[in-house]
Amino acid sequence: MLALSALGTAAAFAQETAPAEVMDKGDTAWMMTSSLLVLFMTMPGLALFYGGLVRSKNMLSVLMQCTMIAAVVMVVWVLWGYSFAFGGGTNPFWGGFGKLFLAGVTADSTAATFTDGVVLPEYVFICFQMTFAVITPALIVGAFAERIKFSAVMLFTVLWVTFVYFPIAHMVWDGSGYLFNLGALDFAGGTVVHINAGIAALVGALMVGKRAGYGTDNMAPHSMTLTMVGAAILWVGWFGFNAGSNLEANGGAALAMINTFVATAGAAISWAAIESFTRGKASMLGAASGIVAGLVAVTPACGTVGPVGAIVLGAIASAICYYFVAVVKVKMGYDDSLDVFGVHGIGGIVGAIGTGIFTAPSLGGTGGEDFSIASQVWIQIVAVLVTIVWCGIISAILYKVVDAVVGLRPTEEAERQGLDLTSHGEVAYHS
Repeated sequence: MLALSALGTAAAFAQETAPAEVMDKGDTAWMMTSSLLVLFMTMPGLALFYGGLVRSKNMLSVLMQCTMIAAVVMVVWVLWGYSFAFGGGTNPFWGGFGKLFLAGVTADSTAATFTDGVVLPEYVFICFQMTFAVITPALIVGAFAERIKFSAVMLFTVLWVTFVYFPIAHMVWDGSGYLFNLGALDFAGGTVVHINAGIAALVGALMVGKRAGYGTDNMAPHSMTLTMVGAAILWVGWFGFNAGSNLEANGGAALAMINTFVATAGAAISWAAIESFTRGKASMLGAASGIVAGLVAVTPACGTVGPVGAIVLGAIASAICYYFVAVVKVKMGYDDSLDVFGVHGIGGIVGAIGTGIFTAPSLGGTGGEDFSIASQVWIQIVAVLVTIVWCGIISAILYKVVDAVVGLRPTEEAERQGLDLTSHGEVAYHS
């Protein structure tokens, strides 16, 4: 009895002396702001970026796809997505059913940050991660823009986030995830968002097929002005994406912030310089593409590389993305309408692997004294390959399912008339 009493006293003492969880209002406010910035990337940033790149007869179809993907994924995230990604289970490949319909989540429940004892309101963490789940499938639609049924996009989105995005997010970002425990570095979504979207985009471009008139009709972007506006909004919103992924408003967020500035700048300069040398003129489309390539490449690296390393990484990734967009796509003959694979897929791969190099302290990164470039690069390559295989195989199956259920493509007549009118009964511009 005395022993039990002593044990109870010790337990009570331990409970009293354990440090209380700290919820900082500054962190919470920053993460709320970051969540809005990431939503801003999709609505209207990505929508305008993509919308300007298509022909005017398909402008609204792209805006509508981005809008409704956002709405559908938000609902799916609350119903089962958050649970599948961060449900609190121990399975290395998915989060389980523990938080279906946000079971157990209240205004008082908390989510951990990277600092022991420092927490966020769980609803804020849910909102932040929800905006990542929103933009990823929206990125994919650029690959088959101007030639896919609206119903097919909606059905594919629900299936794809369920079977591809949520498991990869769990593997990379959840404490029980396979790639997380392997030691893969992905600060803000190089594998989860960009490689994932890029591979699904390439598979989609191949399976949906080429646009009617591809290679013969003029398919130039109808509004580079809107594309520039969209690219600028993406860059601004990306600070929520990258610096927000630190989960706290501190020096780590500041590092991610400056890297998001300078990697993007290095990439834009790189793309413009290559165009100047190879074509004699630097284009606005090239500058916008360079901006996005730099943002994509620095996404997995922004929290662990130094600013000079970020500039170099952005410049290298931009050059490789340029090669895939200007040379590889032409030689291979696939119709990736808005270069989702060439920029997001390739930029994500270069960024993910480059993270393993530039995180080294000898190159200005935050890796510890025992950091090994060779070991970390191998881990990064494994994470890239797992993402490519998982996403590629399941995406192909899902495209087949969607084609069997609702069909992927509209009629050629509807496609030539324009999806704005034939799918949505309205036009973007009146003459």
